[in-house]
Amino acid sequence: MSDPQNPQTPGGPSTGAAPQQPPATTNVLLQKEKRERNVAERPTLFTLLLKDKVATVAAAVLAFIALVAVFGPLLVGELASKQDLTAINVAPFSLDNGWAFILGSDSLGRSMLARLVIATGTTLGVAVPAVLVALIVGSIWGVWAGYFRGWRESVSMRIADIIMSFPSLLLAVVILYVFNPSLANIVAVLALTRIPIYLRTARAEAAELRSRMFVDAATNFGTKPRSIIFRHIVPNVVPTLVTLATLEFCYVMLAESSLSFLGIGVQSPDVSWGLMVAQGRQYLQQAWWLSVLPGLAIVITAVAANVLASWLRIATDPNQKWRLMQKSAKVKLRPSLPTREPAGEV
Repeated sequence: MSDPQNPQTPGGPSTGAAPQQPPATTNVLLQKEKRERNVAERPTLFTLLLKDKVATVAAAVLAFIALVAVFGPLLVGELASKQDLTAINVAPFSLDNGWAFILGSDSLGRSMLARLVIATGTTLGVAVPAVLVALIVGSIWGVWAGYFRGWRESVSMRIADIIMSFPSLLLAVVILYVFNPSLANIVAVLALTRIPIYLRTARAEAAELRSRMFVDAATNFGTKPRSIIFRHIVPNVVPTLVTLATLEFCYVMLAESSLSFLGIGVQSPDVSWGLMVAQGRQYLQQAWWLSVLPGLAIVITAVAANVLASWLRIATDPNQKWRLMQKSAKVKLRPSLPTREPAGEV
């Protein structure tokens, strides 16, 4: 006789139920699915940038300036150096003399639009390499000193203190006054004066990360210091250094403009924004655009870079990134209920 209560006995009724997975396997699958969903829903930096209208405008302005610096000289050709004595100090915003004089002309009849385009390439050609050289040298040096500590850190910090003890702009003035103020010398001097900023920042970040538990775990498992630096230290230091480099770009650009304004920066026949301001200052009463337009270009670029740096500081900080991930929603006000008038006395 078969037992109907026991499905294992011969002849007993079959339940037909599939064997259930162990709870541990189910939890692992659920956690894996949750991680994949979080990764898929995690917004990229570009998506976060589009949510911030002010930062998007700043990034668009900087992108436009970069395109002008790269492709502008190919479009204007020799208009920046071509003189036309019949069109001296032409007022801007007029097409009577052609599209090249839409922003007016200078005291030699040269197109201000073409000169601004060439000056954009010169200014960025000095600021960007100086920032990159200081960023690379200072970051590598600072991470090396902060990770290994000891005498490496002490010597590095003393060298940084010596360089920073001199005002950076004054040091650049002295060096360029002694040597030839060429573009290569300007880049080298500006990079040298800004290396301690990246050195101190990278050293502090690396020293703090060196004491973290995941670095200690990697060390205990026998991971080589080089692998720890490139896999664990550098990825956590890069966001801070990129934000710092964006801010430093403003300072380097203003420093180059100041040196050119003083006459020890970019020299003629080359042209930069600072040199244009210096050349047009004696015509401020007759032709204000000679100095105002390049000065406006400096201000717009500096403001856009500062806005983008402020956004990058928030976007790359895990503790503040949630502020950008929140979707802006309009607050719906609940319609007010009609007030009840008090009942009159009978």
